[in-house]
Amino acid sequence: MTLFADVLALGVVTALACLPLITAPAALSTACAVVRGTGDDQPATAKRYLVLLRDRFRPGDLAAGLAALTGMLLLAADLALAGAGLPGARVFAVTAAAIGACAVIVGLRACAHPASLTDWRAAVRGAAGASVRDVGGSALVLLALAAAVLCAWMMLPLAFLVPGPLAMALTAIDVRNVRTAFSSTR
Repeated sequence: MTLFADVLALGVVTALACLPLITAPAALSTACAVVRGTGDDQPATAKRYLVLLRDRFRPGDLAAGLAALTGMLLLAADLALAGAGLPGARVFAVTAAAIGACAVIVGLRACAHPASLTDWRAAVRGAAGASVRDVGGSALVLLALAAAVLCAWMMLPLAFLVPGPLAMALTAIDVRNVRTAFSSTR
């Protein structure tokens, strides 16, 4: 229960750190790192999160946030154009939604990847490979995101709590993926 309470507190500070939008990948990545640290008996507290977050707003972290924000805006514009009744709109909308879902999966898995703390390119490459190799884990990422969005939609104040459990789910999926890959090489 202590970890659950800490994860909820972690969700609040992560949500606040995500408010500028461009800081969202760094904030979620830091939350995943804090949750991952519980395996090494490090506390999953808001204080530890803030200490780690202080060093996270480097140019690479902000570039990752800008790329994520730009991608979301482009997807929203594409889907709005498809809804305007253009020829081939249904096929275009389905294709754009599929590409957007794949990008979200890779982006969230990159946030959970340990390399995201220092090198976003390596984290994205690792996440892309993991997304292809571990289709079940990719489906779990979508389910975790759907649960987070549904909780926030049903009760708006929960929007400030869901980043913590989402970070915990993403970290668990990444740890599961690493353990699965390790056991299959034996």
